[in-house]
Amino acid sequence: MRRLIRWFWITVALAFLFEAWLWDRLEPITAAIVAHLPLERVKHRIANWVERLSPALSLVVFALPVGLLVPFKLAGLWLLARGYWSGAAGTLIFAKMVGLGSTAFVFDAARDKLLQLVWFRALHDQLIAWRAWSHALVDPVVREIKANLALFAPRRAGRAVRLMLRIRRRVRTPVSSAKPG
Repeated sequence: MRRLIRWFWITVALAFLFEAWLWDRLEPITAAIVAHLPLERVKHRIANWVERLSPALSLVVFALPVGLLVPFKLAGLWLLARGYWSGAAGTLIFAKMVGLGSTAFVFDAARDKLLQLVWFRALHDQLIAWRAWSHALVDPVVREIKANLALFAPRRAGRAVRLMLRIRRRVRTPVSSAKPG
């Protein structure tokens, strides 16, 4: 039972780390896309507008991308219920990527205001602690898996194949020397 619980927590930690990985990867992509939009004046206005907002209103702006994507997620679930698996997967993945990317971008713009909220700062610090906990739980497992996979790496495959052939030659009796019984 203890082993099952450990694997449950490793799975939870992996899901959390996957979300954090997506966040880290999508934030610069979203920033690059926004940087290439020829709307410098609009982006500057939005940045100034967010800067003038109160922390509570910054929270509303931060939550807005998640709220705007709810219809897409519902559409994905509807497609899933109808049996359109690939359409549902595509819609849900698109909503997840756009949601995380835009939320990361908005968080970057409103971070200072959001961290002025005491409860938001506590939640932010807790998420950072969970991320460290997840790495502490998952990293040893990942290292063990990598070590086991390294045995089959291409640079070592020749050696492993030679060893298997040598063992096979020792075990196998040549056909010509076998005597009929």
